[in-house]
Amino acid sequence: MQTVDCRKMDCPAPVISVKKALETDTELTVLLDDGAPRENVIRFVKNRGFQVTEKNENNYWTITISPTGNFEKTAVRVSADHDQVILITSDKLGEGPEELGKLLMRNLIHTLVEVETLPSKIFFMNSGVSLTCEGSELLEAMEKLANLGVEIFSCGLCLDFFGLKDKLRIGNTTNMLTTAESLLSTTKVIKL
Repeated sequence: MQTVDCRKMDCPAPVISVKKALETDTELTVLLDDGAPRENVIRFVKNRGFQVTEKNENNYWTITISPTGNFEKTAVRVSADHDQVILITSDKLGEGPEELGKLLMRNLIHTLVEVETLPSKIFFMNSGVSLTCEGSELLEAMEKLANLGVEIFSCGLCLDFFGLKDKLRIGNTTNMLTTAESLLSTTKVIKL
């Protein structure tokens, strides 16, 4: 049985670490800090058919994860006919403090690499285009998404407006007609 030490990891790293470990081993011991890391990992594994036993140590939790009778190991898949588009219109996620919004956006993009179902396309508009340009800390994660088959597009008008046309580093430039056609012809659009 493998032991995964997730103490002192920020969200979503504990869940991603456990997910990766479960790809090779269906029984794990996980060391976690109390609070959100513990709660998120437990929710994640229970939703995937695992049972959990917990033990509170001095300053952390030891969680044993094992399959239940209903467990069926699933492989990560990217469906070619999957029809979801994400529209990102800002360089941060949600309302509130800018620092938190940027951290949430970073965590979301990094987490997309790890999910089982990927969108077919991601469109970046308004200040969101800065995430696809030189200096963005998300370029590596977006390159991984592109390698998994996700098409990445940045609004050409937005790139021009912010003076970023020559700094685009991932994906392609698009126009409003192509964006509108994609948004209207897809089954599901998720706007962030």
